[in-house]
Amino acid sequence: MLFWKKTKKPSYELAMDWFKQNMIPDQGIIVHTKQPVPYPEVTGYFIPTLYAWKETELARTCTHWLLSIQRPDGAFPAPDGVPYTFDTGQIMRGLCSAIGDVDGAEAALRKAGDWILTQVDTSSGQLKTPSVEQWGDIADDLIHTYVLPPLAEAGKILGVKEYEEVAAFVLDYYKRQESLVPFNRLSHFHAYTMEALCEMGEFELARQGMEEVAQYQKRDGRIPAYPNVGWICSTGMAQYAIVWYTLGEKERADRAIRYLEKIQNPSGGFFGSYGKGAKYISGAEISWGVKYFLDAWKLKQDAEKAHA
Repeated sequence: MLFWKKTKKPSYELAMDWFKQNMIPDQGIIVHTKQPVPYPEVTGYFIPTLYAWKETELARTCTHWLLSIQRPDGAFPAPDGVPYTFDTGQIMRGLCSAIGDVDGAEAALRKAGDWILTQVDTSSGQLKTPSVEQWGDIADDLIHTYVLPPLAEAGKILGVKEYEEVAAFVLDYYKRQESLVPFNRLSHFHAYTMEALCEMGEFELARQGMEEVAQYQKRDGRIPAYPNVGWICSTGMAQYAIVWYTLGEKERADRAIRYLEKIQNPSGGFFGSYGKGAKYISGAEISWGVKYFLDAWKLKQDAEKAHA
């Protein structure tokens, strides 16, 4: 009699299983395992990930739910019921990917884009937001750079030149901020900016920031959550892998993914942070960590095909 060793699922399959197990039926993905309510922002930017992994029905379900909760002014509410500019921008990522597949996505995208324009300081170019309550003391205004790629993309898809022009105008404001590029904040939020710069074609600025990050990457692939701590932020590491793949730094990206696979929970999910003194949602599995891990793995597959 032959006994076959049971093979463990690939890490990316475990991650997608986590999504399926933690999605509220007919709505969206939860915030995290200690706050199991649907999270519009993460549901929004999870939609392109679901399409990329051929989970089309899940992408459609998430999109339909988001369409049902859009406010009359075009914004989308956060779990606290308040609209945030960042959150609405991330839902636009999902709507961009759903156009042509889900009825109503185009109209919702246009309404959201028009609302984003109302949040721009037309004198300086800074992007405003109705509230910063959920930012706590770790996020700052620089994360708004991550709103610009979906705004510009919506402009291309819808033929609204103003969206593209405003995205460029706002980007110019943030490029003037000395704190934009340095690794001087939680890796997750710093990585938002690095990814946004790549998406907006600012590759040299992204390289500057990632050269600094590279100085802190350990041999085993880990990257500290801040330059001066020993613990890591799982999402930040996955995002840095995405940026490194985008910049052609495959070896560093691969190392980051290998480390994430070592710490991936049996559920397929990830705690917000790991290590002694971890302070970023360390006791719960967060939905956005899974999203960026899946995005990084998709780029890893692409890179491996290119090198084959």
